[in-house]
Amino acid sequence: MQISKEITRRSFLKKTTGAAVGAIGFPYIVSSSALGADGNVAASNRITVGCIGVGPQGTGVMRNFLAQKDAQVVAVCDVKSNVLQAARERVNKHYQSTGCAAYHDFRKLLGRDDIDVVLAATPDHWHVLVALAAVKAGKDVYLEKPMGLSLAQDQALRAAVHRHGRVFQFGTQQRSNRNFRFACELALNGRLGKLRTINVWSPGSSQGGSPEPVPVPEWLDYDMWLGPPLIRLTLKTAALISCGGSSPTMHLDLSPAGVCIRWTSRCGAAVKKLPARWKSKEKASGPLKEYATRL
Repeated sequence: MQISKEITRRSFLKKTTGAAVGAIGFPYIVSSSALGADGNVAASNRITVGCIGVGPQGTGVMRNFLAQKDAQVVAVCDVKSNVLQAARERVNKHYQSTGCAAYHDFRKLLGRDDIDVVLAATPDHWHVLVALAAVKAGKDVYLEKPMGLSLAQDQALRAAVHRHGRVFQFGTQQRSNRNFRFACELALNGRLGKLRTINVWSPGSSQGGSPEPVPVPEWLDYDMWLGPPLIRLTLKTAALISCGGSSPTMHLDLSPAGVCIRWTSRCGAAVKKLPARWKSKEKASGPLKEYATRL
């Protein structure tokens, strides 16, 4: 008698699952969207994203990642428990799941091998440190401005990005937004005629916050927020960090020159770099002068 060598799917499942079927809840139901149907990207082909710092700016950038079909936010991290919980709920609501992990310590997020890209939108004094750790952990990075508190920090990060071969983008929107790029192309292609004068401006700074000591809020991991500096004084300004305000006074400034550094690195540098793109040898003629005045 000839024995059939054909193994059907039904017989294979019977032989390999047996009594374990009930224990593991077999069969599994996989949604069509997870497999890439209906214009969706299959889960195996999506870029996984971890978001470190999900305050107002970080959440705004995170929304852009949520809108990308080929990306999936899988983890969020923040030192403020209320902000962290809100970000996790936002991600889970978007994906209609409960799969987003939440961390207080960014190092635990970076320790995950399944994360491809990191969004870093922490307070300024943590920017380079988080980005360096992410690059060394093999992650690509989107970093909010300003990059660092000194040129030495910026150069160290640049060297690490090249050394580890990572993809890096710095959040200077005025270098990449469509309207600014269009303006640059108009200038570079002579559509504006001969450029004689370029005016560059930057917003003025504001005075610092209150030096009044206050208790650390329950929702804030102040030691983790503070990071490497040895300062342990809890100031009123620090307690208000990233609670939704956009004023520079909402940040405890740890840079040597105060909020002036903040505005120069955040806004002024982004605007100043536009004329720099126009200073090509082909388009520039005559002496180039830069000077600053106080408005």
